[in-house]
Amino acid sequence: MRRLVVLLHACALLCVAATAAEPRAQTTEPGTGTITGRVTLTAKIRSPLASNVYPSRTIGKHAGPTIPEIRNVVLYLKDPAFRGTLKTTKSELRQEDETFVPHVLAITKGSTVDFPNADPFFHNVFSLSSTAAFNLGRYPRGETRGQRFNKPGLVKVFCDIHSHMSASILVLDHPYFTIPSVDGAFELPNVPAGRYTLVGWHERVGERMVPVRVEAGQTSTVDLTVPVEDKP
Repeated sequence: MRRLVVLLHACALLCVAATAAEPRAQTTEPGTGTITGRVTLTAKIRSPLASNVYPSRTIGKHAGPTIPEIRNVVLYLKDPAFRGTLKTTKSELRQEDETFVPHVLAITKGSTVDFPNADPFFHNVFSLSSTAAFNLGRYPRGETRGQRFNKPGLVKVFCDIHSHMSASILVLDHPYFTIPSVDGAFELPNVPAGRYTLVGWHERVGERMVPVRVEAGQTSTVDLTVPVEDKP
């Protein structure tokens, strides 16, 4: 019995030692800081001459999934000097209830977006944007087609069968971007120390910019307002 107690005690010591020897995950890269803040959507006065350049996603009986407007905002740094290896991703932009979901995507240059059709009828995905002009053709429910985006810029996506369907893909040549959470909060980690311009982009109003200074090992807080809510 005494030998068993000694063995158990030795095993416990070994486990503690092994845990202590494990390297801790580094959350912040040397020489970088973090930008945090909150985006607020504010109201603007609707012009009597304004046209409906922002297609409604509630046309017809297919209203589509409810998408908080704040999730259609993209935050990114304006023209930062990025010299590292740009990580590419594979994202998904679904066709569901005659709606592209999500309505806005932000990806790195060289990344791929899949466009699965979840509706019980044919869809088409195409773009005439200078950043990426393509046409995936018509395809039925359950089928997926994809497109790689090799040039930074804005890509407007449409369906030639359902004219009210649209989406925006923002392709960036650096990793310093994000989409805020539903409460408007955002975080950009591992930003090299320096002075930058933080952009809040929305397809109806374009860019809204604010300066920000990042210090190594520090967190910089900056808030941004975007006037996208129309007053009657």
